[in-house]
Amino acid sequence: MNAAITARAHTNIALVKYWGKADTDLIIPQTGSLSLTLDQFYTDTTVVFDSSLAADEVSVNGDRLTAQQATKVHNFLDLVRQQASRTSFARVRSVNHVPTAAGLASSASAFAALAGAASRAAGLTLDRTALSRLARRGSGSATRSIFGGFVEWHAGHDDLSSYGVPLQEDVDWPIAVIALVLDPKRKKVSSRQGMQNSVSTSPFYPAWKQIVADDLAAIKPAILARDFTTVGETLESNAMRMHALTLSAWPPYSYFNGDTLAAMQTVKSLRDSGVACYYTLDAGPNLKIFCQAADVTPIQERLAQQFGQANVIVAHPGPGIQFLD
Repeated sequence: MNAAITARAHTNIALVKYWGKADTDLIIPQTGSLSLTLDQFYTDTTVVFDSSLAADEVSVNGDRLTAQQATKVHNFLDLVRQQASRTSFARVRSVNHVPTAAGLASSASAFAALAGAASRAAGLTLDRTALSRLARRGSGSATRSIFGGFVEWHAGHDDLSSYGVPLQEDVDWPIAVIALVLDPKRKKVSSRQGMQNSVSTSPFYPAWKQIVADDLAAIKPAILARDFTTVGETLESNAMRMHALTLSAWPPYSYFNGDTLAAMQTVKSLRDSGVACYYTLDAGPNLKIFCQAADVTPIQERLAQQFGQANVIVAHPGPGIQFLD
């Protein structure tokens, strides 16, 4: 009987974002990116290969997926089978401790955990760089969730050269990220679809590539120097410029809703009052507020008053992939 392997991977929030692929099959990005892994949102995935199975069996949060729903997982498992020279199907059980497809990077933790559990269950012994490459084939941002803390994704130009690298795994300065869940439902425009639209139709996309290069050059030394203000200003401007690509695409689209705009104004108001905080958001309406640990309470109280306590979740830098068996 083959052993069942369980892996846990945490979500990450991109501080300098990638938005667009140079190779959609290999998921090679147009630019590099940099993220912070978060401790409060994660996925636990158990995988066992079983020669008695007639097909892959996949369940998420206790619900069995249809073959069509599990297509991405099946294709990913094919990559693992190819690397491991195996043919047997797998039973996959995944539990998401994060709202799925709501702009909180659930696919990052899901495919990072799947990469770890499936590769080890198949008998592969991959180092974290190889796991990062493998996870990327399921979801681009998953390449960063193999590592903890601040992580850079080197864009590369092919399968071997595109992977995550930790910048600072043991985050040694008191920072926090407050996740504000404004709409936990699945977004109408997927990240993949949105990226393709922006790359092919936004007249500002060439400028975006230079913006990312400049932002990476600014934020990396700022992180190592604990320069909170530079990190905050860089991540906020980078997020807004990414979302400008959605508004300038054709047809235009936006991940914002009314609460998103109201929350942005609240963060600016807090900052004007002397509470240092900055917001970012990926492909979804939910804000993540970057702040210092000493300022968590006033920010949390203000957001809870406006949007409800249950929608305000305090997170801190999180770890890389873990094996639970």
